[in-house]
Amino acid sequence: MRFKHTNHPGFLLGFIDFFTAGLFFLLYMPFGGLQDELEVILGHKLLPYWKAYLLGIPTMFIYTLVWMARIAEELKAKAIELGIEGPYTSWWHMFGWNTFGILLFGPAVATHRFFRTLNSIETELNRQR
Repeated sequence: MRFKHTNHPGFLLGFIDFFTAGLFFLLYMPFGGLQDELEVILGHKLLPYWKAYLLGIPTMFIYTLVWMARIAEELKAKAIELGIEGPYTSWWHMFGWNTFGILLFGPAVATHRFFRTLNSIETELNRQR
């Protein structure tokens, strides 16, 4: 698979998602192709975001955050495997900025790093093909 979307604007996506309480990614994940890209890169099926979102509602979105943080950690491992230089996204970067940095645009910062890592991986995989 050749990746066409290697320039996801991470900070902007995180900012929009924060102010829509996660509803933005309900559309962006399936219709923007992000879910498919992540599954190809990580080599396994992921729980669809809409299910993680629904499971997050009764847990004050902790479930959704942990779901995304796990993907961030897998992206970090993939970036290291491909020899991509950091800084990388990670479980703690995603979780920490979304909880402790919530008043400092933390979700946008975490999402920016997430997409920066994803974009680097996609660029490298495109280069290798």
